[in-house]
Amino acid sequence: MAGILAWFWNERFWLPHNVTWADLKNTDEATFPQAEDLYLACPLAFCIFIIRLVFERFVARPCAMGLKIQANGPQKAQPNAILEKVFTAITKHPDEKRLEGLSKQLDWDVRTIQRWFRQRRNQEKPSTLARFCESMWRFTFYLYIFTYGVRFLKKTPWLWNTKECWYNYPYQPLTVDIHYYYILELSFYLSLLFSQFTDIRRKDFLIMFLHHVATISLITFSYVNNMARVGTLVMCLHDAADVLIEAAKMANYAKCQILCNLLFAMFAILFISSRLGLYPVWILNTTLFESWEIVGPYPSWWIFNLLLILLQLLHSFWSYLIVKTACRAISKGKVSHFTSSSYPNQPVDTNLVLVS
Repeated sequence: MAGILAWFWNERFWLPHNVTWADLKNTDEATFPQAEDLYLACPLAFCIFIIRLVFERFVARPCAMGLKIQANGPQKAQPNAILEKVFTAITKHPDEKRLEGLSKQLDWDVRTIQRWFRQRRNQEKPSTLARFCESMWRFTFYLYIFTYGVRFLKKTPWLWNTKECWYNYPYQPLTVDIHYYYILELSFYLSLLFSQFTDIRRKDFLIMFLHHVATISLITFSYVNNMARVGTLVMCLHDAADVLIEAAKMANYAKCQILCNLLFAMFAILFISSRLGLYPVWILNTTLFESWEIVGPYPSWWIFNLLLILLQLLHSFWSYLIVKTACRAISKGKVSHFTSSSYPNQPVDTNLVLVS
């Protein structure tokens, strides 16, 4: 085990040339990021999940009721033991051959059986009330963390000059603000990763799972090797659009269509301009080129930038979906339905598939 740990924490992988872990030990004069700091994120992620349950029950639900959002779900399929067994144990989408066999067995016509399976599938979908509560929780968190990030970063030199992310690297002291920002973001995305299996099932489940894993890896990587300055820029940039998409979904569930359309348009503009414009020009430029010039590459530098490029590919995919949705919405006159998880969430994160 000691050998495995020594291999994993190899200084020549994580740190620039001629830098050792001993150089980054905490002293009376300065505090540096320590890998063990991140252990705090696991119990905090559980606490965030509990806070979410309380928030949805005692804050979001009353708000939804005030907006006359009902808890009624889709129409339930009539009880049938044979069809239920097929649905739960075999398939939720029977083919023609199976439908014909069930038709003979039950003496039902095929169209009735197809309707039963459609109603049964819809029965598993959460109500609009549950969707609204989930979106309100995410909106509240994203609004808080984005506001915190902006208030913190506007006082830092690296917001205005990204080269400051690399001057005197990696001997940049860890401040209380950066530590709090990192631990809270990591805890939130850990909670999203695990709650993804209990939340509303999305069509983009695997994409969002990949997004959450990439986000958690980026946060962990940048903290452990003290790339925290550029990490705060990445987190704040991603949180901005997440606020608007969750607000747009809440407006959609509340049937405020004009507000929904307006928020979606604002979201689309902000998302595409920040993820396809600001992100590569501002973030990738400093992590790929400015850091190369000032610090130079080393093994974990390559991994960190590969993860950032992976995130850029996800941005491109989601931007395509947004443009596609916008075109369909224009042709139909409204944005009628959202299905998304917390991009990248989210979220980083933006986490969405938008279907009109």
